[in-house]
Amino acid sequence: MEARSDAAEPQAGVEEFKAALARLAGGVTLVTAFDPDDGPRGEDVGMTATAFLSISLEPPLVMVSVRTGSRMEDVLDRQPCWAVSILSDSQRHIAGRFALRGRISDRLLFEDIAYYRGEHSGAPVLGGALAWVEARTEQRIEAGDHTLFIGRVLAARTPSADGRPLAYFRGRYHQLG
Repeated sequence: MEARSDAAEPQAGVEEFKAALARLAGGVTLVTAFDPDDGPRGEDVGMTATAFLSISLEPPLVMVSVRTGSRMEDVLDRQPCWAVSILSDSQRHIAGRFALRGRISDRLLFEDIAYYRGEHSGAPVLGGALAWVEARTEQRIEAGDHTLFIGRVLAARTPSADGRPLAYFRGRYHQLG
């Protein structure tokens, strides 16, 4: 079979692609890292992500997709350890805050949020999250306008047995159930 060039391949338009994938519900997470190189005491960095998933049990691996050229990509390129808090439906305001483009500094974003430092990553782990994981990057893959960070899970906990997950569907946050 003869290989076809990329130029000959049909390609979905951006708007059609976005509309189709908006019909895929996703869990909402906050990806965090500690950037020791930012200022004299370092700075916490965070971003809302729905493109987070488990990819292996043995060894335990997770993956997060990060926009190329973002602050988070820059930090994860330098800082191998990070954390992911799986948000509850009561944390919608946190998801919205960390999803804004052209937002205020990360230091201010974390100012009134309850969190503690992950033992392995030093990254903020949100109080009230349904679950969280800490990971160390094992692989970085450039994929279009995003970078995929695959991390080995160093720790995972489910501190909040109650509560429902926050979901993202058709461009909005939703409660399940």
